[in-house]
Amino acid sequence: MNIPNILTIMRVALIPVLVLLFLLPFKWSYLAASAVFALASVTDWLDGYLARKLEQSTSLGAFLDPVADKLLVATALVLLAQQHHNLYLTLPALIIICREIVVSALREWMAELGKRNKVAVSSLGKWKTAAQMVALLILLANPPELTPWVVSGYVLLNFSAVLTLWSMMIYVKAASPYFNSESE
Repeated sequence: MNIPNILTIMRVALIPVLVLLFLLPFKWSYLAASAVFALASVTDWLDGYLARKLEQSTSLGAFLDPVADKLLVATALVLLAQQHHNLYLTLPALIIICREIVVSALREWMAELGKRNKVAVSSLGKWKTAAQMVALLILLANPPELTPWVVSGYVLLNFSAVLTLWSMMIYVKAASPYFNSESE
């Protein structure tokens, strides 16, 4: 167990705290939930940075880090979709969650073929993640009322959903030459 892996596990442990704070019936609970999400998001960057800087990359960390990210984002999206009750949030949430499942399965399948590097994370994925995280921070920090902040969160989330679909198509295209191959 090293520092980057501990940070990743901490990110997963913050998920129930995020849920609890978001669902509390107090005005400050949205801002507190957003702060926990921000802390968890910073640990995502920090664990990767430290793993490279301290040369502490491990296969466990390579497995846990994307799982922790997906759990955190999916939890935030489900909480928000439940509270906002509208297509501006629910549709991009559905797109983002479904894409994560498809791309994760695609990466696993490509790894079985020994071609995992063909579906590596791209710079487009980093832009998608940045837009998504900022949108989620904004939306978690605000009650589900149509304010300029919430509208900006919707716009960013929908933009990230478009980037999500675009990046998924890039991954599928990269994997498509292997769709007819047998893996044994």
